[in-house]
Amino acid sequence: MGWQRHQLLGVFEVATRIQLCLFAEDGAETQRDLPAQTAFCWHGYLPAIGPGATLRVPVHGPWEPANGHRCNPAKLLLDPYACAVAGEVRWGPSVLPYVPGSDGTDISTEDSGPSVPRSVVIDTRFDWGDDRPMRRPLNETVIYEVHVKGFSARHNAIPEPLRGTYAGLAHPVSIDYLNSLGSPPSS
Repeated sequence: MGWQRHQLLGVFEVATRIQLCLFAEDGAETQRDLPAQTAFCWHGYLPAIGPGATLRVPVHGPWEPANGHRCNPAKLLLDPYACAVAGEVRWGPSVLPYVPGSDGTDISTEDSGPSVPRSVVIDTRFDWGDDRPMRRPLNETVIYEVHVKGFSARHNAIPEPLRGTYAGLAHPVSIDYLNSLGSPPSS
């Protein structure tokens, strides 16, 4: 059950180095460089990391606030591809990239680690159980996009407590209507 790939978005265009700080359950930290860059997207293969692992991202590169470049490896960022986050921001000087009281051009070297959340690796596989594709030809298929709240909130035959909810969309009246879509009108 290995996690196959960890890739970071191209928001790090000026970065000269990207790392992953991986955290073990006991809090021990391991840093790994992302070795490759394609079109400003840093990436690497980490076979030993799995669901539940937490990480943060230090970005190395220029500190040139006048040019909009504020790479600061002391400030650990969330992975832009993260699907889950653990922890909360504890606001204070350590989360600022600059030295408080300065004009914003003096880089802060205070570690933000204890004050910022971590990205969490998740298992994206889904067990479909006994569910199978319908094998319905496309010319017999109706694709219907619906706003759940609007659909069920405005349908008078759906009981009031269910209106505007997913349960309202699953109500037999809704199911009958959805099943009737694409059917020839009854004569």
